[in-house]
Amino acid sequence: MMSWHKITTPTSMDLLVGFWDLTGYTRYCLKNPDYEVFQLMADFFDLTGGIVNEAGGRFVKAIGDAGLAAFPIERADDGVRAFLKLKTEGEAMVSARGVRSVAVVKLHAGPVVAGTVGAPGDKRFDIYGKTVNTTALLESSGFAMSAQVFRKLDPETRRLFKKHTPPITYIHQADRH
Repeated sequence: MMSWHKITTPTSMDLLVGFWDLTGYTRYCLKNPDYEVFQLMADFFDLTGGIVNEAGGRFVKAIGDAGLAAFPIERADDGVRAFLKLKTEGEAMVSARGVRSVAVVKLHAGPVVAGTVGAPGDKRFDIYGKTVNTTALLESSGFAMSAQVFRKLDPETRRLFKKHTPPITYIHQADRH
């Protein structure tokens, strides 16, 4: 597979796709100065995006309090574990700043089209397709992944999760449902 850091034309590939965002973000924005909101999000994505990149994934983008990242499908275990770390450490960071919030993580795997999009002279890497949309629409109040992701995991990583139906998703052992 071509290195996704060198993609300049639309390229199909199978990826582990993950979204995450913070609960209570709108409430936080309404109660705090814009500069504080910006600084919290800059630090949050520095931390969470760094976790993704260090584990071999790629931080794609941030939109407000939401992040999008991906891992090559053959690195699904690394990706899932990175997203667990992202959730734990991200929540701890915002909590240490007095923000009551939960990082909600959603994971799905499948084909995407990756490439660069944007204004002329300012194009950036992004991913599109049904897999990305399915990921965004997964139901979660904590950490959830689709069966497609679960099937890609090693047995040791699978033991961190339990089945939640319907529809079938796998949630972290610590989540109630």
